[in-house]
Amino acid sequence: MRKFLRYLAMFVVAVVLAAALGTLVPRPLWPAAARGEGTRHILVLRNPIHTDIAVPLDDGVRRRFAFLADAGLPIEAPGARYIVFGWGGRAFYLETPTWSQLKAAPVLKALTIDASVMHVDVAGAIKEQHPAVAGFDIDEAHFAALLDHIAASFRQGPGGPMAIENAGYSTYDRFYEANGHFNALVGCNTWTAAALRTAGLRTGWWNPLPVTLWWSLRLYD
Repeated sequence: MRKFLRYLAMFVVAVVLAAALGTLVPRPLWPAAARGEGTRHILVLRNPIHTDIAVPLDDGVRRRFAFLADAGLPIEAPGARYIVFGWGGRAFYLETPTWSQLKAAPVLKALTIDASVMHVDVAGAIKEQHPAVAGFDIDEAHFAALLDHIAASFRQGPGGPMAIENAGYSTYDRFYEANGHFNALVGCNTWTAAALRTAGLRTGWWNPLPVTLWWSLRLYD
């Protein structure tokens, strides 16, 4: 029993150390060239375990993600201001719409390995003053790169991105099959961090939690 507790303590210390180094060591290590004029404003949203990227809607974004309108998402509605994108584990995302519905099986899959899905939500005005919201200005080239990264995360079928039938929390969101696999080391927050790096931002080297991603963005952006 003592040996088990010793190994468990060593494991916890190793994880904490890795998370600390992953926050403090920037990625990329050296600042890139100047990002140009920040004509585009994106938002990062967080809750205690998950982060999303909110992209402002305009005609170009609507054309790029026209398949969302085909699936019934109201991206053309007058009150629609953002498309919110998130990547995550299939079991946890689909089977845990609220914390009260948390089950052991999705948690186990999230800690080991699971298929992934994209979650897409349409939002109205978002108050940037909220502590769970952070805004960043990026130039047109990096905005286009961010859209490319997001689009590449959707798994493609014969007819384009593959919507998951009868999956969604409301009439304003949908789930789609995604590329990649979800696990405890490569999760929703590391996907957000990678997307932000394509947008010209610097993150920590490894950000498995929203709080560590938040700290790294405050340090380097």
